[in-house]
Amino acid sequence: MEIIRSIMSALIGGILRPFSGHNAMLSLVPLSALVGMGMLWVLRRTSNQEGIRNVKARLQARIYEMRLFVDEPLLVWQAQWGLISANVRYIGMMMVPALVMTAPMILVFGQLECFYGYTPLEPGKTAIVTVQMKSTGIGLTPALRAPEGIVVETPPVHVDGGRQVSWRIRALRPIAGDLQLVFPDQTLKKSVHAGRGPQYLSERRVSSALDLLWYPGENRLAAGSVDWIELRYPQATVSALGLDLHWLIWLLALSMLSALLLKGRFRVSF
Repeated sequence: MEIIRSIMSALIGGILRPFSGHNAMLSLVPLSALVGMGMLWVLRRTSNQEGIRNVKARLQARIYEMRLFVDEPLLVWQAQWGLISANVRYIGMMMVPALVMTAPMILVFGQLECFYGYTPLEPGKTAIVTVQMKSTGIGLTPALRAPEGIVVETPPVHVDGGRQVSWRIRALRPIAGDLQLVFPDQTLKKSVHAGRGPQYLSERRVSSALDLLWYPGENRLAAGSVDWIELRYPQATVSALGLDLHWLIWLLALSMLSALLLKGRFRVSF
């Protein structure tokens, strides 16, 4: 999992890094087109295109029957039953490509959330840093050290029976560096960014391989007493056409539009 994360971070981070600090739509539009083309390629390779076309023809025929025999209750009922059966078959035929696309999409979406999902700290603004301890770490209180340009404004605050320790920090100027959490036996780091977005950001550094799927921005924490370290960045939206929406909504809408426009070139039916 760590190797896959590193490869995906290097690949997607390298693609998106030149767009840091610019309008997110500049990169989201071509990225959505690539996702749409990827969906079409998977559909062509993994679905029964002839069967899909036949099922769609049956769906249209059943709809015509319902309109044509509107005064014949028995025929309308048979057409409705045929419509339901054809829909079930259509959904079943689309399950294979959907499952094939699921795994890579999970890996890609976690990486894209790091770039589009958060904004860096604004100079002058505050944020909360939280350390979640495992059961073996209850009662431990690390010292939080911040790089130049970041100040720690509060002493540690313990909640959840000592499992969580939190601080408030403030960004003084644009910066890219590391917070250090100093324990008696080790020092752990957590990246911190302040300035203009979008940027590739890691909100949470985790120790679990499963959590790494959705928080892939940094390497896993080494085995020890810490479960995760979180820096709560502001949530980001993508602005276009007078709308401020989550990046995933734009990605799905634009990728589906791309797929509809390009399905003829890929000779795909869906």
